[in-house]
Parts: sequence; structure tokens; C-alpha cells
Amino acid sequence: MAQISADLGAGELVAGASVLSRPAEEYVNDPSVEAMWVSKAVDHAEVYFNILCSVDPKILRLTAHDDEILKSFRADFPDLKVDVLNEEEMKSPEGKAKWREFCEKFKDMIEDYNFGTLLRLDAKGEYSEANTMLSTRIQFYAIELARNKEGLNDSIRDNFKPSRTKKS
Repeated sequence: MAQISADLGAGELVAGASVLSRPAEEYVNDPSVEAMWVSKAVDHAEVYFNILCSVDPKILRLTAHDDEILKSFRADFPDLKVDVLNEEEMKSPEGKAKWREFCEKFKDMIEDYNFGTLLRLDAKGEYSEANTMLSTRIQFYAIELARNKEGLNDSIRDNFKPSRTKKS
């Protein structure tokens, strides 16, 4: 089993990110691996939010497969309100089953489709403890693509400014 020191700095965490591609069973609640997942998810959230603060979300492309993701999402979840997400509904047994089926469609198309990603609950707000849930990468893409297309992220540029990212 791969062992990762618990006292890694940010640079080492980023350098060790490739280790995360190994089977999850090898890590059995290893806190250092959890720290790497969190670090990568936070970095992703910060970059994405800074982009929303800087460009018109309607022209933003998140993947090479945006149109297919959005079309499939709206076919599978035609009535899902993406302005303010209901985390309990998404994570209910029925919600999990429906989302699992959706996510698996993109297994061979989207790299890290099931990677843990932070998702804002309310499209008008920034990432915060109260406004963030953990989702898969493909759920993030589907919901954020819908928000961008439907104009729900438009107010971000007016209400927030990009933050300076920390250099390791």
C-alpha cells in the first residue's frame, strides 16, 4: 500500500496528486490522501470561481463535451432547479441512484468524471462552508453548464472580484 507522509506541504500535495489515480481501496481513510483530494477540490473551486468573476459565463466552455453533457443532463433532470440546489434531494437514495446512472454515461468520456469536486448550492453565492457541497466532477459540469447557459451565474461578475491565488 502506498504511504504518504501526513506532514506534506502544498507543493508536495500537488506533486503527489498523481497517486490519487490508484484504486481507492488502497487508501482506507488515509488522512494525507484525503488532504490531497481536498486540496485539489479547493484549487479547482477557486480557479472556476475566478473565471466566473472574469468572463461572461454564457461563453464559457468547461469541457470539449459541454453540449452533450448539458443535453443529457436536461434530458435526465428536466425539472431540476439549478439556481439553488437541494443537497438532501440529490443525496437521497433515489437521487443517488439517478445521479449514478447519469454519471456513468460519462465514464469513458470525461477524465476524472467521478472525482470529488466542490459545488455551490446557491448560484448567486460564492464558495463557503454554508454554500458548498461535495459532488462528482460530472455533476459539477452538468449543473454549472446549466447555470451558465440559463444565466444563473451572470451576477457573479457584478458581485464578486477574482481573488489572488496563493502560490506554493
